[in-house]
Amino acid sequence: MKNYPLIFVHAACAFILFTPACKNTSNKKLVGEWHSKADGSKLKITDKSFALESDSPDPEDYFIKGDTIYTSFEGNLPYTKYAIVKVDEHQLELVTPDSATIAFTK
Repeated sequence: MKNYPLIFVHAACAFILFTPACKNTSNKKLVGEWHSKADGSKLKITDKSFALESDSPDPEDYFIKGDTIYTSFEGNLPYTKYAIVKVDEHQLELVTPDSATIAFTK
């Protein structure tokens, strides 16, 4: 009888820890196909992949932390960082790893 409260506490803690871990963190404003204003290159972002056509047509895995997009090809390190300057429904501005700002439209 003394074990039931202990089991309940452990189950509640496990639920609390697993809830944010299983949450989908993709930004719905980022998902879509973007076109560069400068050179017409394409950027395709889905829930799980990030593909910049000017660099490499192969999609990369990505995650977002704060205002930075971290990409990696098949989970390899080091991550490539893209800083988000501005994002809304129709415009996206990114700072690439070589500190160039690229403006995209949907």
